[in-house]
Amino acid sequence: MLGPLTYGDYPDEMKRIVGSRLPVFTEEESALVKGSSDFVGVIHYLAASVTSVTHVKSQRDPGFFTDMGISMKVIGNYTSFHYAIVPWAMEAVLEYIKESYGNPPVYILENGTPMKQNLQDTPRIEFLHAYIGAVLNSITNGSDTRGYFVWSFMDLYELLSGYEYSFGLYFVNFSDPHRKRTPKLSAHWYSAFLKDNTTFLGSQGIAQLQSNFSSPY
Repeated sequence: MLGPLTYGDYPDEMKRIVGSRLPVFTEEESALVKGSSDFVGVIHYLAASVTSVTHVKSQRDPGFFTDMGISMKVIGNYTSFHYAIVPWAMEAVLEYIKESYGNPPVYILENGTPMKQNLQDTPRIEFLHAYIGAVLNSITNGSDTRGYFVWSFMDLYELLSGYEYSFGLYFVNFSDPHRKRTPKLSAHWYSAFLKDNTTFLGSQGIAQLQSNFSSPY
């Protein structure tokens, strides 16, 4: 998608693989779409390694995954209730965007990890600490990344998993008709970070925050 927005056309490799199923830009359309984006939005949760898969494409079953021609394997210890911490993958994405598409403005629209309902969500703090550090490293290395948003501010309904997983910095009691909200440990950590309070940064700081935090859960 970034190819047309940056260069006014699809990459040659994409044209070769998709062939006649790929729409062709007219000169007017190419000029209209080129440079038309205000920023690039990145949604990042997991890292995966890929290997090439050679197979005969079926004309009856063309599609995105067939066109990719790869198999993917998630990197690290991944479960439905906690994502692996692979911050170098975030840096790699931002570096790729910088080098391949002229270093456009970037906003991290979603980044976070699910957990079972628990106000003592130290693993989430460790996840956010690592990935925010990766974003800062990328900025230091020249990436025009301008914003970062944690997913999510509070527990909510997830499209594919409903209320089963908890992504929020705030616990929401969905059994309460008033939907009472309670800050988790990660909310206190993130608030301190946004206020430029370095007391709780690093493993010792996180441990100190945890020892100061009392939870009914």
